[in-house]
Amino acid sequence: MPIAHVTGAAQGIGKAIALRLAKDGHDIAVSDLSIKSEDLELTRKSIEDLGVRAVALTGDVTDPESVHNLVTDTADQLGALNIMVANAGVAQTKALLDVTPDEYDRVHAVNGRGVFLTYTEAARQMIKQGTGGKIIGASSIAGHKGFPLLGIYSSSKFGVRALTQAAAQEWAEHGITVNAYCPGIVDTHMWVEVDRDLGAINNVEKGESMKAMAAGITLGRVSTGEDVAAYVSFLAGPDSDYMTGQSNLIDGGMLFV
Repeated sequence: MPIAHVTGAAQGIGKAIALRLAKDGHDIAVSDLSIKSEDLELTRKSIEDLGVRAVALTGDVTDPESVHNLVTDTADQLGALNIMVANAGVAQTKALLDVTPDEYDRVHAVNGRGVFLTYTEAARQMIKQGTGGKIIGASSIAGHKGFPLLGIYSSSKFGVRALTQAAAQEWAEHGITVNAYCPGIVDTHMWVEVDRDLGAINNVEKGESMKAMAAGITLGRVSTGEDVAAYVSFLAGPDSDYMTGQSNLIDGGMLFV
């Protein structure tokens, strides 16, 4: 089976994706920041319990050398890199007029630069191997519509869509497909933080902001990491071989575009 690497896999959507791909039979490399190494190790053990090989690697997706090492260490330890999931990301909830240049740079460093570095290093490894591959990135519903108080986050996720389209066209000749997934409201730690920050700004109780946003979901509930992981499983498998350059919504029916 192919070998996959999932960044930002210590918790949340990344962990759910890693476990789903392991259930699909893939050997998995998982990575995250060193400060999350304990949680990352738990992810690795959970993957191994599913009967596949797993390695845990620490690194920073904003640093070129670090991303290079994540890719080469995956290939060295597991034998190849066939699927790269650029999942690592951060959110920010703040009015645009209050955002500092440093805050803007921080969000775009992870969500934009980090995806760019992960995409390109994975592509170099796949081209070197000569057997094609699948590159999958994390966008968002905020990559299809800019949301108030999430403006900088939205702009970074729009960028992922553009990068995905360009990469798909440039690397098709090498047998590499490039697609992205666009979750809506997901029951993860990140969205708990968004709810907290929105509540502080709008002076409402904990949980009320997420409840208000969730009211617009056609299917009547927020999503789980497993909902997102199911779609990534499709992107990582052979049924998506004729699909590239797409950034599809997995939001339960929040946006219709």
